Amino acid sequence: MSVTSPSVRARRGESAFQRGFAVFAECLLTGVWTFLAALPLVTLPAAVAAGAAHLRRHLGQEASGWRQFVQDWRTAVRRGWLAGLAGWAALALVWADLAVVRAGLPGGAFVGTAGVLAALVAVVAALRAAVSWEPGASWRALFAAAVRRTVLDPAGSSALICGFAVIAASAWFAAPLVAPALGIVTAAALAVERRRAG
Repeated sequence: MSVTSPSVRARRGESAFQRGFAVFAECLLTGVWTFLAALPLVTLPAAVAAGAAHLRRHLGQEASGWRQFVQDWRTAVRRGWLAGLAGWAALALVWADLAVVRAGLPGGAFVGTAGVLAALVAVVAALRAAVSWEPGASWRALFAAAVRRTVLDPAGSSALICGFAVIAASAWFAAPLVAPALGIVTAAALAVERRRAG
């Protein structure tokens, strides 16, 4: 897919609204690609990483398209599937915590609350780690750094939690909307990371 430079776009008379809508449409398309690449479930971090890399290239006016997305996904999934497996294992632990709460065991409410908070931090950190991924990066190092950013940047983390709420609402309203919403949340995570870096 060829990408036109901003100056060429301006010469063609493209308005700021048209440019903004084009970015929005690219986010929706990226969400669909990310969803398809994440269907094996353990490949979710690699899929988000590839989606974020695609959006970075698109915003940077570099060549970007399905082929580059697949290449990034293949590179990220080599070690990224382990991160995906660890994430699903962590969610299983949270599910067990909630089962303790429902069983009415002593201390269950505290364990459940702590488990849910830990899960939120872990999910936001995993998203931040995925959008920060570059070829050759260590997933463990990315996640460790992302946990620190998640804790030290509560405003950005809260914005991403709201993004997850958008995905949940989309799934409740119409399940197919989850795919494009995933692209919007990926773009939001990129914006949060850029804001913090800036």
